Amino acid sequence: MKSENEYIGDDKFKKFLEHYSCPTPLSVIKMRFAGAICSPNEQLRPTDVIASLWDNNITPRLETKAEAELFFKFFMGLWDEMFGLVLNNSLVLPRFAAHDDLAEICREHSDMLEQGFNEGFWGGLPTLKIPAYIAEIVDSLAELSAVYLKLLAQIKPEQENKAVFDAMVECDKAANKTLHFVIEQYALPHLEELRHAKPKGN
Repeated sequence: MKSENEYIGDDKFKKFLEHYSCPTPLSVIKMRFAGAICSPNEQLRPTDVIASLWDNNITPRLETKAEAELFFKFFMGLWDEMFGLVLNNSLVLPRFAAHDDLAEICREHSDMLEQGFNEGFWGGLPTLKIPAYIAEIVDSLAELSAVYLKLLAQIKPEQENKAVFDAMVECDKAANKTLHFVIEQYALPHLEELRHAKPKGN
């Protein structure tokens, strides 16, 4: 599931997404790729995940073979970037400061967990053959996603919102700890099994 393409960087990739009118934000795409890399769904292909970024799973019309090759090359560069973070177990939510737009961060982190990692992990399937405790832990990210939205509702414009900020920091800690646990206890062993698996028919 790994290619050999180099990631073009966030700024250029955002312009690339704008060019193709992609409705999914880059932050969510990164986490969806990470979730898909960790997914037990061995039939889930990067092209399927890429298609899920557009409405009705329909990628933009690509006029030439060269355009199509470049389109997927850019996406696979990001895929490799996220693959490296998973292998190093260094996947985390982006940090933020008290003076940042807390409302926007609440929305972003909520979407990164639910629409990003969880959607990528389950790959469109309601159930997968994995240990029950892993499924519960992955689903707990959806609960954390909902907490961010509750915190969002508590933010008061033009106020310090220190209590909300502190709660968001704790939510991030819990989410990062959960992601690290899933990667260490399930994803890395699963990826190692796939690497050593014999091709069918041999």
